[in-house]
Amino acid sequence: MRELAIRAINAARQFGASYVDVRVMERTTEGIEVKNGRVEGVSSGASSGFNVRVIVNGAWGFASSARMDNAEAERIARQAVQIARASALVAGEAVRLSELPPQKGSYRTPMRVDPFTVPLNQKVQLLLDADAAMRSVDGVAITSATMEYSREHKFFASSEGSEIEQELFDTGAAISATAVDPESNELQTRSYPNSFGRQAGTTGYEFIEAMDLVNHGARIGEEAVRLLAAPQCPSGVTTIILDGPQTALQVHESCGHPIELDRVLGYEAGFVGKSFLTTDKLNSNYRYGSDVVNLTADATIPGALGTFGWDDEGVPAQRTPIVSQGIFSGYLMSRDTAPLIGLSSNGCVRADGWNRLPMIRMTNVSLEPGTWKLDDLIADTADGLYMSINKSWSIDDRRLNFQFGVELAYEIKNGKLGRLYKNATYTGITPQFWGSCDAVCGPDEWTVWGTPNCGKGEPMQVMRTGHGAAPARFRNVQVGVGRWS
Repeated sequence: MRELAIRAINAARQFGASYVDVRVMERTTEGIEVKNGRVEGVSSGASSGFNVRVIVNGAWGFASSARMDNAEAERIARQAVQIARASALVAGEAVRLSELPPQKGSYRTPMRVDPFTVPLNQKVQLLLDADAAMRSVDGVAITSATMEYSREHKFFASSEGSEIEQELFDTGAAISATAVDPESNELQTRSYPNSFGRQAGTTGYEFIEAMDLVNHGARIGEEAVRLLAAPQCPSGVTTIILDGPQTALQVHESCGHPIELDRVLGYEAGFVGKSFLTTDKLNSNYRYGSDVVNLTADATIPGALGTFGWDDEGVPAQRTPIVSQGIFSGYLMSRDTAPLIGLSSNGCVRADGWNRLPMIRMTNVSLEPGTWKLDDLIADTADGLYMSINKSWSIDDRRLNFQFGVELAYEIKNGKLGRLYKNATYTGITPQFWGSCDAVCGPDEWTVWGTPNCGKGEPMQVMRTGHGAAPARFRNVQVGVGRWS
């Protein structure tokens, strides 16, 4: 890897590049899917290649190849330089990079058990057992159990003297049970530990074992069946308590995406839109939320899905305040966007493969824990709803107006959980919603939830991000939006 990277850097410099970086990458992924008591598939894939990114005459150029030899390194370097020269012909501000001392070192995901070393039949049996636990519940019609794990080995080098080697693992799994009403054909689904993919982290197979999937199977099956007979969530304005996974998705959609500086500047808008957090709001005491709302972007949290040693520009992983006691205080930045607002990159650039341009991506964007215990928070709530695990979401292209649906909700009356509701939804406007947050649970109930399928860019890149969250309470929220027959 190193020899290829150095050759490409030297070639690009000879061809006229003022700056060069090279990423050489190998990625291996395996996945297992069980559905309705049968193994639906076992997949295994590998991809390797390298890319060269250059600046020539103040413009970027990028090229990549799956063929890794010395001749190809020189060809791709020349191609990247040619693309940069062509880009420089278009009027625009010259690229400036924030300062970065040469980086040297290596990083490997800490773990106890490499998931690739666990026998396949053992992993398959775990999913089959979890699936069987869900199917043991009368009324459950569809069951699913999935597992995926990957290893990414990459080498980064730059013309500034950086040389970094990393080996990153991510591991995750999930189960879901769907109940069907035979008369109306209504479907209701419950998921564990999370919906839309899986709960995942940068860790080993011990992460999956700790989920205890089998012993949660019957519970989520029973909850799916109970939802069929539950009444619709009523509409109105009330207090809501979001559980940890739902709070995490709320952070992802209404906090994480709006703070990506390329979106704010309009450099990236095609797939997920722009942002309401324009640069005039930085350093102006802009109130993003209440005093109990503290958000950070932290790529150093052990085991979290957005954790690494250095980003794909060679910037060290770090922790950045985003919202401090409700006041907006920072963005996710790259080396070429940070100077535009007088700052330096805080290490938030990644690419999902060797043939993709690195771009600003969320690391672990988290709502910092408060002081409450969930039981005390419920007991302190006279009237409202407790809402659990995402079912649907919609948000505008500035990340301002949103609507979320959850798999289930419980009525809260006089500080106690009451009736179960189905098809529960809530809506809000981002700053007003976070301004209504008056309580966040503490460290004992705080978990970093993985989002392994965050999409951004054209062509779209799928990135692994993390979001630390605990149950949180919000006042005066509109619930029960939407219609069901």
